[in-house]
Amino acid sequence: MANQEDITQSLARTPLYQMGAELKARFTSFGGWEMPVQFVGINREHEAVRNAAGMFDISHMGKFILQGQHLIDQLQRLVPSDLNRLQPGQAQYTVLLNPQGGIIDDIIVYDQGKDTTGKQRAAIVVNAATTDKDKAWLLQNLDLDEVEFQDLSSEKVLIAVQGPKAVKYLQPLVKEDLQSIKAFGHRQTTILGKPAFIARTGYTGEDGFEVMLDPDVGRELWQKLHKAGVIPCGLGARDTLRLEAAMALYGQDIDDTTTPLEAGLSWLVHLDTKGDFIGREVLVQQKAYGVQRRLVGLQMPGRNIARHGYPIVSAGKVVGEVTSGTLSPTLGYPIALAYVSTQLATVGEQLEVKIRNKAYPAVVVKRPFYRSKNRVIN
Repeated sequence: MANQEDITQSLARTPLYQMGAELKARFTSFGGWEMPVQFVGINREHEAVRNAAGMFDISHMGKFILQGQHLIDQLQRLVPSDLNRLQPGQAQYTVLLNPQGGIIDDIIVYDQGKDTTGKQRAAIVVNAATTDKDKAWLLQNLDLDEVEFQDLSSEKVLIAVQGPKAVKYLQPLVKEDLQSIKAFGHRQTTILGKPAFIARTGYTGEDGFEVMLDPDVGRELWQKLHKAGVIPCGLGARDTLRLEAAMALYGQDIDDTTTPLEAGLSWLVHLDTKGDFIGREVLVQQKAYGVQRRLVGLQMPGRNIARHGYPIVSAGKVVGEVTSGTLSPTLGYPIALAYVSTQLATVGEQLEVKIRNKAYPAVVVKRPFYRSKNRVIN
């Protein structure tokens, strides 16, 4: 059996790893990468993002650039969202689907308009653990005689700067007027005098930006933001922040066996405005006849935390399973996401969660658990 040192040595590291190590971050294994789980403490990092600004190294995520004469038409076949709605400079959160309507991954497609030859161009950012799977799926289902595919996953740094003061800290370092970038807007710009890609996207429920640039510029940006007072944050705070905002984590809340309609992602399924796509038939059936289960938000009293895999009970019978749970730093009580049978998915439904063979009360509540007053909507 491999020891811990062997396992650690087999994990990939981002170009910002050494900077995290110098800050004495605690690291963990995540999707084949050695990533910081916390720097100064999960609660402090969480509060920094909610009240000021925090920054995350998300360079482990997959980054693809695609271009082709009819690129958007080809991508339309792979997602349930109508990408024709996008204008250059806009982005769409969506999902790649398998023929069963299951979610291969949740992704963001950034429409970058046309290049000088008239070819359509798009950037796609995918989850770290599914980068190879997503790449293989895209290459399998795109016409490579028409589409050029470039994988920048190992070539670029990706830094997320999140929080109500993200603009304040980033603006002095960015040529672009950040206030001109709307939610899910993006630009090619200049940061610290070097070319960069910046998008008003994130995974925390707060206003903020994700910046893609070369590793040397990324390290300089990280240092300058840290010196200015931006708190480095790890995967621990990233998880509590996204869960408060009820944002799904791939591999826990959504996967190849869950459809977007089951996962509460019906807002990105545009059956009426687009043609055929992989998995459409399953979603049409679910839309017509309903789903058997739904992802719901749960709130619990006290400090008993429902963790991933814990059973949900109603009238003494198991009726579902927790996918994610934590003690909310902002709200002060335990929250969770769970799949339950559709008839029990109504807000106000009283359920129980089994924790170490003891049942604790839980109630179905509206999602998200927390909604920021600072987040840019349009």
